[in-house]
Amino acid sequence: MLDVAFSHRISLVANALGTPPSTMLERGKADGVPIAALIGSPKHAQRQLDLGVDLLVAQGTEAGGHTGTIATMVLVPEVVDLAGDVPVLAAGGIATGRQMAASLALGAAGVWCGSVWLSSHEDITSPAVKAKFLAATSGDTLRSPTRTGKPARQLRSAWHDEWARPDSPAPLPMPLQPMLVDEAWRRINRAAEDGNDGAKALASFFIGQVVGTFQELRPAADITREIFEDYAEVLANLGKLA
Repeated sequence: MLDVAFSHRISLVANALGTPPSTMLERGKADGVPIAALIGSPKHAQRQLDLGVDLLVAQGTEAGGHTGTIATMVLVPEVVDLAGDVPVLAAGGIATGRQMAASLALGAAGVWCGSVWLSSHEDITSPAVKAKFLAATSGDTLRSPTRTGKPARQLRSAWHDEWARPDSPAPLPMPLQPMLVDEAWRRINRAAEDGNDGAKALASFFIGQVVGTFQELRPAADITREIFEDYAEVLANLGKLA
């Protein structure tokens, strides 16, 4: 994957689920490509700083996908204080200009948005799942290891309810759990697209708590424009308060 990445004119490589391999850091420095690391706790941040990464992404538990248990509001300033001159991006629960402004107020150099793009037309997530996103609230996600073997935030569905039954087995560790369930997920997605009600009840995807703000699907450019317009308005209002 690194060979593929570095064969393109890339501006950044990001690593998650642990510290980056030394080969990634070496290639990044040789090619002038910054190496970023996603982290979920101050302990993780310190390990990455000790290795010499160029950028930290402090990802709170609100985020979609693999997360820790510390909220963005608490995590970001802790990591900023540790990082010194290393830039920190805030991630997790950021889908509006207000949340972007709040992140910078916490000391972040910028923000890292993920889940918000799942409400865009350009995103390739299944339409059946996107329909569930639009109907969801911020309380309809959970951290579960039943898809990857590690706790990952996703939209709650009948899949998670079945795995939570007392007579269900415990999930296997990564990478065994994906080997066990990936074919089932392919079948669920195909059947959901065909309109099968049982498959629709099971259908899910990785998504953060900001799913509760999704009202409609829009072009990514419109989402970006609204974030920056909202951000500018918040800064103006905060200036009046000051």
